[in-house]
Amino acid sequence: MPSVKRERRLPDGAIVGRSRSKRSSQIVAFALILLLGVFHNQCVAEERPSLRVCAPPANLPMSNKLGEGYENKIAELLAQKLGLPLEYEWFPQRIGFIRNTLGFNDTPDGQYKCDLVIGVIENFEQAATTIPYLRSTWALVYVRGRGLDFIQSQDDLKDLPREKKSLLRIGVWDKGPAPEWFFHRGLMDYATPYQIMSGDAERNPGKIIEEDLVEDKINLTMVWGPIAGYYANTIKNHDIVVIPLRNELRIKFDFNISMGVRFGEPEWKERLNALIAENRSSIDSILEAYGVPRLELVDVAGNERK
Repeated sequence: MPSVKRERRLPDGAIVGRSRSKRSSQIVAFALILLLGVFHNQCVAEERPSLRVCAPPANLPMSNKLGEGYENKIAELLAQKLGLPLEYEWFPQRIGFIRNTLGFNDTPDGQYKCDLVIGVIENFEQAATTIPYLRSTWALVYVRGRGLDFIQSQDDLKDLPREKKSLLRIGVWDKGPAPEWFFHRGLMDYATPYQIMSGDAERNPGKIIEEDLVEDKINLTMVWGPIAGYYANTIKNHDIVVIPLRNELRIKFDFNISMGVRFGEPEWKERLNALIAENRSSIDSILEAYGVPRLELVDVAGNERK
């Protein structure tokens, strides 16, 4: 009598026995589909026709249209390592920068205008961020030999007597840590306010150092460290003093800087993470050439990164 293959039902109604091979085939097929999907996404990430960078056109020392900024040089390095031509989408450093560049795809072909921002604060809320490649800090800046040489550190501005306070003509930006810090030091009565986002997109904090500080319209200001270091190196015939600031009074001065990509593009982000890790010495050399004050990279808990 011929043998009969029997089926056995599990409590959930699944069938084992005669249908096992069919079920196994379905599982294998489903796994292959998943793998092919991942492979396809990776290929799409790799098949970029160019490295399209979102950048402000007049924002030295970070970037400008002539490619003179350190972010321009880092972008050139990445493009070389990726084997891709470098293209830019220019937009002023203003409110709406990310929305009008990295996040803008209202175009005839539906493609985004650009795919990478070279410099954003780590964990920036408007973009996914790579591992950081720079940690710097805000700094006090003045011209040596104009009566403020007694300022050697931020501590020298604590509890100043009236006669020394009267020497100060401080340029204070409306954004960043400067207003709060100068307020806590009792120095706002000696301040001239400046708008970071003025009507002229080319009048950035660097221009204030290059023009107002050098021309003695103000004699002290606080700016982001890379800006301070760059202009201290490039302004001739004046000794520009740069004093990097440490966190105090619950005010944070130092920040990790990463690259920004769109959310939902993990393969692209990981590719950039690998490039940053592999080319740290080259990136450091670029930053060194621009006089960027650098601190050791730390994690969110303040521990030094490996």
